[in-house]
Amino acid sequence: MKQELATIKISQPAHRALKSAGIETVEQLTQYKEGELLALHGFGPKALGILKNILEEDGLSFKKEERE
Repeated sequence: MKQELATIKISQPAHRALKSAGIETVEQLTQYKEGELLALHGFGPKALGILKNILEEDGLSFKKEERE
């Protein structure tokens, strides 16, 4: 079952940032790196932490950052 991001308690600017990027479900977050989300206008570290915890509860994670 896809969990809608609209049901998660993060700030309205963070919700708008995700929606404008076309991200509407928790599962879609796994396609993005943390840095990519933080680069979205209105999306900050607090929202990232909340969503990271939700992903971990479902056994998921953000896309891994490549090491150079």
